[in-house]
Amino acid sequence: MSVDVKQIGKRIEAESAFVEKLFGQIRQRVVGQDHLVRTLVNGILSNGHLLIEGVPGLAKTLSVKTLADSIHANFRRIQFTPDLLPADLIGTLIYNPSSGMFTTRRGPIFSNIVLADEINRAPAQVQSALLEAMQERQVTIGDQTIPLPDLFIVLATQNPIEQEGTYPLPEAQVDRFLFKVRIDYPRRDEERKILDLMGTSSRSLGQVEQVVTPEEIIRVRLTVDEIYMDDKIKEYIVDLIQATRRPKEFGLELKNIIEYGASPRATIALATASRSNAFMDGRPYVTPQDVKSVAMDILRHRVILTYEAEAEELKAEDVIQKVLDGVRVP
Repeated sequence: MSVDVKQIGKRIEAESAFVEKLFGQIRQRVVGQDHLVRTLVNGILSNGHLLIEGVPGLAKTLSVKTLADSIHANFRRIQFTPDLLPADLIGTLIYNPSSGMFTTRRGPIFSNIVLADEINRAPAQVQSALLEAMQERQVTIGDQTIPLPDLFIVLATQNPIEQEGTYPLPEAQVDRFLFKVRIDYPRRDEERKILDLMGTSSRSLGQVEQVVTPEEIIRVRLTVDEIYMDDKIKEYIVDLIQATRRPKEFGLELKNIIEYGASPRATIALATASRSNAFMDGRPYVTPQDVKSVAMDILRHRVILTYEAEAEELKAEDVIQKVLDGVRVP
């Protein structure tokens, strides 16, 4: 196995050069938000969708747009509004009177990178149309089923659900996002840099180069899949997920706190994202720290708390941290 790991390590060294280039391009426009930037790149490598939550003005849209500008791919931004229709997203059939036939008009969903801006401002039927495309990676228009591109990732942003005029995403649908990232205000030094960069009426953004193609990303994903994961790491991942469902078996005092634990999709997501995290660090093997690094963003929208927990003002992050601290690390 050591020989295989060395070979994988050489491939990672040769193929991971674009990762730092992506980071560099994004940092030309985005100050701070390092965790968000890293998770965006992880999503690209893991072939998974991201849900980004934060109050307006925290560079959610700017970060996604800059990532898209750094990739030689098709990008569409969809502003979700209460009057948006599913056809505005996936497309529809248009009748041609001269020929007496219907033609298919494809919607903006047929792109490599789709920014669903303020996804929680659109009604449920639009959210369902998007999330179905995310899961099945295909769209049905009339009687025609059309596959989406090989590189297809949805990067959705939303305002906190406490704000007025929003439609909270159902938990079962949110589960289709690989990550849910919550971002906060920048630090004081970062905000000063933002002022220096953007504090003029022109607000000119730095130039961004396209440093990677969809074909390269698809090829690199095959290398990511080969990163070695020891059986002990796999057992650790399963233990973490099991601890969200049966915490008592792991000595965790979480009675009447967790209503529903993480789904099997979370188990798969932890393994996939951990490999991508190792790839970004240039390692041919997964460590427990890789798992811990991605666990919060993978589990926060998959662990559903009870009413008692909400009454005690507990958050999903608090419970997940207890799980991470309580499950034995190999």
